[in-house]
Amino acid sequence: MRGLSQHEDSNLVVGSSTSDDAAVYILNDDLAMVQTIDFFTPIVDDPYLYGQIAATNSLSDVYAMGGRPVTAMNVVGMPADILSEEIINEILKGGADKVKEAECALAGGHSIKNPEPIYGLSVTGLVHPKRMITNADAKAGDILILTKPLGTGILTTGIKRGLVTGELVDRGVELMSRLNKPGQKMAEQGLVKCATDVTGFGLLGHLRSLCKSSGVQAELNSAEMPVIDPEIVRLIEEEGCVPGGTKENLRTSDPDVSWGEGVSEAMKFILADAQTSGGLLCAVPEENLDAVLAICDAEATLSKAVVGRILPADEGSSLISVL
Repeated sequence: MRGLSQHEDSNLVVGSSTSDDAAVYILNDDLAMVQTIDFFTPIVDDPYLYGQIAATNSLSDVYAMGGRPVTAMNVVGMPADILSEEIINEILKGGADKVKEAECALAGGHSIKNPEPIYGLSVTGLVHPKRMITNADAKAGDILILTKPLGTGILTTGIKRGLVTGELVDRGVELMSRLNKPGQKMAEQGLVKCATDVTGFGLLGHLRSLCKSSGVQAELNSAEMPVIDPEIVRLIEEEGCVPGGTKENLRTSDPDVSWGEGVSEAMKFILADAQTSGGLLCAVPEENLDAVLAICDAEATLSKAVVGRILPADEGSSLISVL
């Protein structure tokens, strides 16, 4: 969006400048609107599951800002001459069921003909201005927790190559279709002020933006990093199953990262892996950690791993240190 002329509005308190998960617009002293849009091409064969995953991914941006999703609109591009109405309906049904699970109103949408299927949602949420979560408010001493394990980019690439079947596929689908509702709960209780959802730029890329926006640095403990399954490491090391986006994420992030001697090449790719509908990476004040972990337990998150901490800015050291 560089170079575009824009109307300046002081009520737009979160826009594109901090590369955050969604925009936030103040309506009044007690209410702000959260807006986001996201869509992608199929990553699984089952149309219903594709719809669920795409919708979950779109809703996640609102949760990452601490918001409550209130309305959603379908964004649809389909090769109608190739896909039947029944298949397209299954995609939309998967999305609609997730929107319903989020207690969000599905208000309609827009569709076009497109050579390749695309589906997602435009979502509007609400949040109290003093309770919203951004990626620009991390403080030195905050504890980093991750609410879903990593590896979905590598997993879905393995699925496309026919290298992964059965239980591991089911586990990946469960992960990608799990709503990030804990973000809303953490915000409502004032426990977290800074978080991001881990999606296309990988954990490193999203943490890099968080550190830059907050004016801090971070330390990650690779030994505590949750991964979907040990099979992810085998896919990397033995099958070379690393998507192009993950390789690009690692290349982009690497200048800002210092790597400990014990960090494997596989772990570097996992930390940079382009996630679909990943978890929340939360910067939690230490005094709120137990309460945040209790929310994770109550919401049955797939992970509540303590993966690192926020450090004060130090000009002489890397933005992110991985031990």
